[in-house]
Amino acid sequence: MNRRKELEKDLNQQELFEALSALNNSLDSAFHEKYDRSLPFTELMFDRWERAKKLGFGEGSSIYDNSLVFGKVSVGKNCWVGPFTILDGSGGLVIGDFCTISSGTHIYSHDNVKQTLSSGNLPIDREKVIVGKNTYIGPNTIISKGVSIGDYCVVGSQSFLKSDVPDYSIVAGQPAVIIGKVIIDKEQISFNYKK
Repeated sequence: MNRRKELEKDLNQQELFEALSALNNSLDSAFHEKYDRSLPFTELMFDRWERAKKLGFGEGSSIYDNSLVFGKVSVGKNCWVGPFTILDGSGGLVIGDFCTISSGTHIYSHDNVKQTLSSGNLPIDREKVIVGKNTYIGPNTIISKGVSIGDYCVVGSQSFLKSDVPDYSIVAGQPAVIIGKVIIDKEQISFNYKK
């Protein structure tokens, strides 16, 4: 009798797998046809805007299903949080309105370096991170605990930020340094890079 139940369970799992595979193929084909994109199954199944709403993010913001969110994270309205990102709010994280947090970006508000080096005798260090409004964070950037990034900033791809960034700055590098300024004149935006 137990073997029969095992076989039935295996058959039910196989049927479920086949049904999920068919659903994935159908959704993927429709999404590719409509948007010219092919995404992982969970991204096809779950709405990015609904997840953001559930997390308490501002109106119009979205976050991919494969992004990780820890601790207290506050995100303003009309923000795009790309795939494969980490938002660590264990020490506090605030992201302003109209920000882009590009794919692969990691924002950390803690580290356990001293705890590790002290064999656990020292606590985890936590410091709040702030990203100002209308700020663009390029792909694969790492932002360290305690950093404040101003409003209207551009952070270049693959940068490592370990110190504060003033408003209207363009920063890049490892560690990131100011390489220019964002200039906003009425409806025009330009970039003034250092020579």
